[in-house]
Amino acid sequence: TSSSTMVDFLAENNLCGQAILRIVSCGNAIIAELLRLSEFIPGVFRLKDKADQQKYGDIIFDFSYFKGPETCEGKLEAKPELLDLDEEFRENNIEILTRFYLAFQSVHKYIVDLNRYLDDLNEGIYIQQTLETVLLNEDGKQLLCEALYLYGVMLLVIDQKIEGEVRERMLVSYYRYSAARSSADSNLDDICKLLRSTGYSSQPGAKRPPNYPESYFSRVPISETFISMVIGRLRSDDIYNQVSAYPLPEHRSTALATQAAMLYVILYFDPSILHTQQAKMREIVDKYFPDNWVISIYMGITVNLAEAWEPYKAAKTALNYTLDLSNVKEQASRYAAVTDRVHTQVQQFLKEGCLREELVLDNIPKLLNCLRDCNVAIRWLMLHTADTTCDPNNKRLRQIKDQILTDSRYNSRILFQLLLDTAQFEFILKEMFKQMLSEKQAKWENYKKEGSERMTELADVFSGVKPLTRVEKNENLQAWFREISKQIMSLNYDDSTAAGRKTVQLIQALEEVQEFHQLESNLQVCQFLADTRKFLHQMIRTINIKEEVLITMQIVGDLSYAWQLIDSFTSIMQDSIRVSPSMVTKLRATFLKLASALDLPLLRINQANSPDLLSVSQYYSGELVSYVRKVLQIIPESMFTSLLKIIKLQTHDIIEVPTRLDKDKLRDYAQLGPRYEV
Repeated sequence: TSSSTMVDFLAENNLCGQAILRIVSCGNAIIAELLRLSEFIPGVFRLKDKADQQKYGDIIFDFSYFKGPETCEGKLEAKPELLDLDEEFRENNIEILTRFYLAFQSVHKYIVDLNRYLDDLNEGIYIQQTLETVLLNEDGKQLLCEALYLYGVMLLVIDQKIEGEVRERMLVSYYRYSAARSSADSNLDDICKLLRSTGYSSQPGAKRPPNYPESYFSRVPISETFISMVIGRLRSDDIYNQVSAYPLPEHRSTALATQAAMLYVILYFDPSILHTQQAKMREIVDKYFPDNWVISIYMGITVNLAEAWEPYKAAKTALNYTLDLSNVKEQASRYAAVTDRVHTQVQQFLKEGCLREELVLDNIPKLLNCLRDCNVAIRWLMLHTADTTCDPNNKRLRQIKDQILTDSRYNSRILFQLLLDTAQFEFILKEMFKQMLSEKQAKWENYKKEGSERMTELADVFSGVKPLTRVEKNENLQAWFREISKQIMSLNYDDSTAAGRKTVQLIQALEEVQEFHQLESNLQVCQFLADTRKFLHQMIRTINIKEEVLITMQIVGDLSYAWQLIDSFTSIMQDSIRVSPSMVTKLRATFLKLASALDLPLLRINQANSPDLLSVSQYYSGELVSYVRKVLQIIPESMFTSLLKIIKLQTHDIIEVPTRLDKDKLRDYAQLGPRYEV
């Protein structure tokens, strides 16, 4: 039974699967909440300027408060005006502080829940399930890898978005202002241990603390067996079966990019691999990073491995082959060539009348290959030329980046144009495919009926009953065509493989009968045969319209890595709208493509039927909507500038035409120039 219980790991009655699915769903929701809250940190907790320091310096404390709370409170109580300020500050901030505290608490609870799940698995709480059996199951393996990775992402997001000092001050304030200090069961202690300042700062040019982030990642102990098994799976398997969507070997690192990002995060849980295990690191780099070194780890948060792996000997050595300037040059030149080639192709496809149904159905592999090439090139260029991923003070990174800009002949406008065209091409194809899928069965049945009827009519022709010119009665042929008509009718839509094979055989039989019985001489008979073959061909085409094509397009078209980078293209978008307003339709397709990034965090939340679905999808779609607004605000701007010009022309430059007018003055009043401009 163990294999049958494993079959549907995500079924509602599978307790083992549901438990880990809930944890992963929760992890995605926590990250969204942290990102959302990071935009609402009350400024005073940064104590940035003199005024704040003077006013609030005595009532906002970091963790040194816990060394002697009495002393700190004593100082306050000695000054009534401080007490008043403290009370007012409490009233103004307790609500947001509570929300931050709950978010911090949920991170701690997350890792406690994950550890408990692993203990339960270990102790045999889930009947016939062990860590090994769960990792053998496809969904189980994905979820266990995601669970650890999301915990790492949470920790990185917290440090990137909510500085250590600020966290400490907020936690102390919450502790002072809430009932937490009176309740003994509060796990505030553990939360403070997990989230105390790491010394990391996201400010440009800030030095990275020693042993960061691995010492931060080790604050709550996690089973070493679990960590090493997860790393083992991520190193060896294609855990999301992405390679099938990218058959070409040069697309392999893109196919495995999601997994590569997970591996990057999870390696910090076992830093000995990064430091000393050279063979493993070489294998990881050969498989995931032979031709790329800037990666997106979650919703567009990007990392440059050349910088991130600098402190680790084995990792740095392994990556040196990739970062060798001759390899950088080779990759950049390759993408320059690919971009030129595919952009011409896409523009051809987008020409009026090119993407017709027959053409699409006959060229599915060609169209998909073009889409793959476009998306892989856009991804590589966008990530590797981004300003955010290159510290300008780091000489080596600057050198690598300059090399890329030169050899890829990088031009942000051209790259953006390729993104627009690709998005538009994808959008049209997807819509066509959805339409064709919805009509697929009806069309197929219709072609089948038409083909079968032609054969029945032809059988009648050879029966000698139907007076068709100069066709002699032939009972063999009559019976044969009747049989073919029956065979066509018997094709079954639900068994598409068999039906497809049989259809091919029928087409061959019709070709042979024409040669064998010298039927070429009769044009009308030939026409019947040709028509029937055409219908059979259409049936094969139609049966090839498969859901898989849409799924492949969805995988290949992923733009989640650009969730933040896209902002660097805002001014280009606005300029192009200014120049040609029709650009907006292509932008629409690009925004829709960007919206598919939401599938990533929402997938597990949705599978778990979690009530978080609404708030998380609202957060990300809200971010997207405000970005689209930011880009499109150029439209009212340019509309109003045009309106002002029109008003000026109509009120100042164009003279009213009087009711009576001499013929020879007509030209003066016509004012063709200004009118044309309006």
